Amino acid sequence: MSQPEVFIIESLGFDDERAGRFEGQIVSKILALSDKKCEYCYIRTKREFKELLKQFESSSYRYLHLSCHGEPGAIHTTLDKIPFDELGPLIKPYLRKRRLFMSACSATNRALADSIMPRSGCYSILGPNQDIFFSDAAVLWSSFYHVMFNADSDAMKYKTIKAKAQEASDMYRVKLTLIGHDQDNSKGFTIKSIAPRKEPI
Repeated sequence: MSQPEVFIIESLGFDDERAGRFEGQIVSKILALSDKKCEYCYIRTKREFKELLKQFESSSYRYLHLSCHGEPGAIHTTLDKIPFDELGPLIKPYLRKRRLFMSACSATNRALADSIMPRSGCYSILGPNQDIFFSDAAVLWSSFYHVMFNADSDAMKYKTIKAKAQEASDMYRVKLTLIGHDQDNSKGFTIKSIAPRKEPI
């Protein structure tokens, strides 16, 4: 049985490393303060990413958080670009009955959904569909996990994810995309765009 804990894989550019912009590491520390188990791993290559996915599977953790640079058709490790047509076959075997959280600029979109969701058994994917500053990402994800686990420390429900993602979008002025498993849809998933509903005070 899977555990309601977060497995974080992070990979940044050399400039980010020098500047100490380790968003995933910050999120892992916030989770620890909330008495949640969390596995944090830093990588630089696609080869390491493949090995860490195996560790994610063996950990039985339910939630995979990827913190890396992204673009509409790919994500990046420090040294490698991983287009979605490679990412899908790479990651799909490890997402059955699990959820994926993508902290990667502009990478959570229909192309990502098409590459990952069909026949993967993944419950959902959540992430920004725009470029996002490091400081905003670190605070957004820390806040999101905090309120999610306060709502229910044992499980994440789609309806609650959607509600809390909307609150995060409103507060931090970030557009998010929520992709959910939907067996009644011909593609096997639905996409919900989440945008800020009101002007900041």
